[in-house]
Amino acid sequence: MLIQDMLFDDTTDGTGLPDIGQLRKIAEPFSTVEESSSNDSGLPEDELNLKEVFASFANLSGTVGNLSGIPGQNSSIYSFNPGIFPGGLPVGEELKRLLNPEEPKNSLQSGAENGFDPTTFSDYSFGRDQKFAYDGRETFDVPAIRNDFPILNQKVNGKELIWFDNAATTQKPLSVIEAVSNFYKRDNSNIHRAAHTLAARSTDAYENAREKVKNFIGASSTEEIIFVRGTTEGINLVTQTFGRKFIQPGDEIIVSMLDHHANIVPWQQLAKEIGAKLRVIPINDNGDIILEDFEKLLGPRTKIVSISHVNNTFGTILPVKEIIQSAKRWGARVLIDGAQSVAHTPINVQELGADFFVFSGHKIYGPNGIGVVYGKKELLDILPPWQSGGNMIKDVTFEETIFNDPPAKFEAGTPNVADAVGLGTALDYVSRIGIGNISKYEHELTEYAREQLARIEGLQLIGNPKERVSVVSFILKDIPTADVGRLLDLQGIALRAGHHCAQPALRRMGLEATVRPSFAFYNTKKEIDYMVDAIRRIQYLNIK
Repeated sequence: MLIQDMLFDDTTDGTGLPDIGQLRKIAEPFSTVEESSSNDSGLPEDELNLKEVFASFANLSGTVGNLSGIPGQNSSIYSFNPGIFPGGLPVGEELKRLLNPEEPKNSLQSGAENGFDPTTFSDYSFGRDQKFAYDGRETFDVPAIRNDFPILNQKVNGKELIWFDNAATTQKPLSVIEAVSNFYKRDNSNIHRAAHTLAARSTDAYENAREKVKNFIGASSTEEIIFVRGTTEGINLVTQTFGRKFIQPGDEIIVSMLDHHANIVPWQQLAKEIGAKLRVIPINDNGDIILEDFEKLLGPRTKIVSISHVNNTFGTILPVKEIIQSAKRWGARVLIDGAQSVAHTPINVQELGADFFVFSGHKIYGPNGIGVVYGKKELLDILPPWQSGGNMIKDVTFEETIFNDPPAKFEAGTPNVADAVGLGTALDYVSRIGIGNISKYEHELTEYAREQLARIEGLQLIGNPKERVSVVSFILKDIPTADVGRLLDLQGIALRAGHHCAQPALRRMGLEATVRPSFAFYNTKKEIDYMVDAIRRIQYLNIK
């Protein structure tokens, strides 16, 4: 057995320490003759003095290649984890250097380590044990990334799965799956208001996840981070709190023709109920909003501009910074729907100046059923709660209720702690790879896909925005989109065929539905080539 296997084989006495017999075998070649001969105390072998063993280790000198009893000459294969000895037993610094010589860290590795304070995990946390196949790689290693996503390693209809439905939902790395599973196996409890250990663990895990979200989107405080079920619930929260408090009859709400239904319907219903007006920013034939027309829509009655950061049908990146600045000149508030942008482009809400920013965890490799509302603290402080119940109160009598401070004021009832933990782990994962690296790679995939698809006779690309992320929409001549989707599924290709909850945007282009492949950093050009070949075969069969 190699020494690293002996040191870190957990199959021991249940204490987490390596087996005593294994330690004895490791220590035996390093003991002096005197030490060996003096060990005649009659004690059973399981009572070997570990302090003496490690003291012997600490006195070693030389190199791994010169150490008797250690197989092999390549020191780089040995890995030493000082945290495996929780009892604080002395471990020689020289042994650490021998078993784990320092190597220069590449830029990705250093950036990841510098970007995460280890104290964001409490001592019990499974977060310290996360392993990523991508760790420490200098280049953007897609095969290593794919190894982190177990769902990709399967066949559908006898074909290797190609997941091109990332705009609908992303797949989950093993670290996220294990984080949620480990929470339920070890730490599950309701948060706050309990004196027992598991409640403390659960509370720490939940609040650590909030801290990670704050850091990831550049908020100024965790008090500005509200956990919700997803983007849709987040927009409804703002509609029912800000909207009901500040929007009056005759006031105006501005949305965009590029918006998802989740950012249209809640404001539409509020406007009808209150008597406000819903104004719409138009788009051109390429799928870009017309900024000049947006400026004309603004006025003294504009109370809020609520728009998508990225369109989910054409991939359009909206100029949200300019939109926010223009809205602020009229004193309007701004909500940014970040569901389609958060996984593809860097976000800093303070630099943007948005009043609200919402996104869903499942769009950024996190669990379903968890999302985030960012709101400026000065706004959250004055907004009323939306839902009422436990956790969002300070004091309750039959005469009056005193509400909690944000964010608890907006998190009534038992929260989704496990999936919040999973979201935090997903943000760790994305940050380790680097959102800039992801954005660059996905841009290359998108442009390659557009180029290859454009060469297919009878295929029409829909939309050609100036700035875009990894979404492509197309139609095939004389073949219904639903049929295209089903035929591609028979080839193992999963993509979206329909209206994508963006009917106004598609109808502006004279369409009711498109086929929509959407890409993530675990996709490849080879997969795109396979899709293109499959579409060509569909076209050929249709012509025949």
